[in-house]
Amino acid sequence: MKTVRLTSGLGFYGDNWSPVLAAIERGHVQYVCSDHLAELTLAILQKDRQKDPNAGYARDLLPMLTQLWPAASSRGVKFVLNAGGLNPTAAARALQSLFASKGWKARIAVVTGDNVLDQIDQLQANGETLSHMDTGAALGPQRDEWVFANVYLGAQPIAKALAMGADIVLTGRVADAALFLGPLIHEFAWAADDWDRLAQGTVVGHLLECSGQGAGGNFGSAGVWQRIPDLSHIGFPIAEVDAQAHVRLCKAPQTGGRINFHTLRQQLLYEVHNPRCYVTPDVVLDMGELELHDLGHDRVQVRGAIGHPAPAQLKLVAGFRDGWMGHAVTGFCWPDAMQKAQAVAQAVQLQMQETRLPHDELCIEYLGHNTFLGPHASALGADDANEIWLRMAIRTREQKHADAFPRLFPWLALSGPPYMGGFHGMPPASQLLGLWPTLVNRQAIEAHVDVQLWEAA
Repeated sequence: MKTVRLTSGLGFYGDNWSPVLAAIERGHVQYVCSDHLAELTLAILQKDRQKDPNAGYARDLLPMLTQLWPAASSRGVKFVLNAGGLNPTAAARALQSLFASKGWKARIAVVTGDNVLDQIDQLQANGETLSHMDTGAALGPQRDEWVFANVYLGAQPIAKALAMGADIVLTGRVADAALFLGPLIHEFAWAADDWDRLAQGTVVGHLLECSGQGAGGNFGSAGVWQRIPDLSHIGFPIAEVDAQAHVRLCKAPQTGGRINFHTLRQQLLYEVHNPRCYVTPDVVLDMGELELHDLGHDRVQVRGAIGHPAPAQLKLVAGFRDGWMGHAVTGFCWPDAMQKAQAVAQAVQLQMQETRLPHDELCIEYLGHNTFLGPHASALGADDANEIWLRMAIRTREQKHADAFPRLFPWLALSGPPYMGGFHGMPPASQLLGLWPTLVNRQAIEAHVDVQLWEAA
């Protein structure tokens, strides 16, 4: 029976692609599905695009394929990547230029249609409320500050691109699992309403989308994570799938990490609010009857996914200008490190009051004490800390006020508590982008999705 083997590419913008090379060279894979985007990443890419209209895509695309393409092309391995970010067309042009400089040939498909910023007024005129999907808040003044708006597309455009003969599929914002489901739809001609197979393919995508996290990275708690072997050479998960959606997960030989019931169970529930109703553009996945059978030797069989019809709406994430951040970091050493940091935080707040420095929000963190745990951090032992780093940041409406904030700190060098060190200077203000998640009728979006095939000579 025909099987298809897929592996994780990157799990985020800036991830390590050395494990991908191991999967290509030793894992007998046919597809590398690479997830470069998080919602935060879109904000980063928007700042890139503000500086250069030809930017806005994940810049790790080019060095990654520079290293991986020779091994992949000789083995017939195809790539599906959402590295196009906010500018997939520019990403394709840059990739074409790279391949031309190397004398490499490839057919590059570009999926567009997720960018709907220019369609917002028409969508609202057609009755789309675009209210905040988490809070229910109506869309108000933020609309005037929107700088990007992208819809999570599904797997069908990816399957179409592969059917057109693409060796590399570049997309913008698509659902993470769709990167993996698309090749399966293409290879096995699964129908758009074959809900259980689509659900099983979505499970494959969900288990693989986070690269090393599905193979023992970021795993366990005290006394457990140490048992995961050789994280320095971790092997990303590989899924072997057949036409009946039978799934077995493994990893490339001679790689670190671990594929077993426990590591996959942890990844399975990652970012899942309701396991019985995991909504994707292609299918609503019910994990309630899912079974993970540990076969030993880094092999796990997965079965039992249940699928329900795809939703009538797609998720849209918009980014809007949300003020400016000013911040400063400085450190204090034992003795009384925590007391010193707290005294400085109080002094800076007093200066803010006296100078009437406008701000909408103030953040105070004591690195080494409560940065991770916040209000749940225990006060026990804080006075005995060897060192504490104070980080303070404000969000304010105007850049000049954000720039003024770190100027409240230099006096501490000679006039503050003793043993201050590591002041990071006065960094320039950073423009902040807020995120507005909402839902939109899928028919209004999918009518504008386009797939084009380019040749890279």
